[in-house]
Amino acid sequence: MNVGFIGLGKMGKPMTRHLLDAGFFVTVHNRSRAAVDELAAVGAHPASSPAEVARASDIVLTCLTNTASVEDVYFGPNGLIEAARPGQIFVDHSTVSPTTSRQCAEGARGRGADFLDAPVSGGPAGAQAGTLTIMVGGAEATFERARPVFEAMGKNIRLVGPTGSGSTIKLANQLLVAIHSAAAAEAMVLGVKAGADPAIMLDVLRTSFGSSAMLTRNVPMMLERNFTAGTSINVVLKDLGLIDSLSNELNVRTLLGSIATQVFREGRALGMGDDDMAGLVRVLEREAGVEVRALRFLHG
Repeated sequence: MNVGFIGLGKMGKPMTRHLLDAGFFVTVHNRSRAAVDELAAVGAHPASSPAEVARASDIVLTCLTNTASVEDVYFGPNGLIEAARPGQIFVDHSTVSPTTSRQCAEGARGRGADFLDAPVSGGPAGAQAGTLTIMVGGAEATFERARPVFEAMGKNIRLVGPTGSGSTIKLANQLLVAIHSAAAAEAMVLGVKAGADPAIMLDVLRTSFGSSAMLTRNVPMMLERNFTAGTSINVVLKDLGLIDSLSNELNVRTLLGSIATQVFREGRALGMGDDDMAGLVRVLEREAGVEVRALRFLHG
């Protein structure tokens, strides 16, 4: 099976490497050329446009930064849809709205091709390790045809429903990511302000009812003061915008999501937008006059 991959960022590049390691013939395209050249050096085949990727591939995967990029790659000049052919599969790993996923599926169907919305969770570390969770919306027969490709990149792979279901569940996941990140920052600042050792807090909380994936991911970064972005504050804000639009469309109140959005926006306003979401703690630290920092650094 010939595979195409478009969007070679922090997620797409390591995902593509796993496809190459699994023995797939992979054609790649990216807006900036450096990532294409890097992958070409290890066996990928470069293409100059999404349409060229489509012409070379049985299945085309996209992993793009936002809705506008997805719309351009699928429907723009030299895009995927205009080059699509019957029996081909398109898979979008981007985080977009269910509506955007359904539009891509409709465009593919109009050319006799199939489409799966298959957003991923696990961040750059999961992409590098090949352990991503992949939540897939679409037809079961199409999913089964694409499964060998998914298995090269992820460990938790599931067909979750019809077209749009993958994007829906990814947005629910991102709502939890935002809320839990803000909650973890708030809890840690409260504890440190009251005199608790933050490392001991982490050890106790990670095995308590209050634990979460964001607590165990973000707090070690706080302790080390390492806010190099895996998933940035700006990326989470982009997803929160999609969540807000969906909740308004469905008339579902997301009060905690709105509060988390406020804190993330404060982080961006303070110049932290490109920092990892763990850096959100600095918004609360400023107000409390403390830092969630490993005590060995304070005493060193």
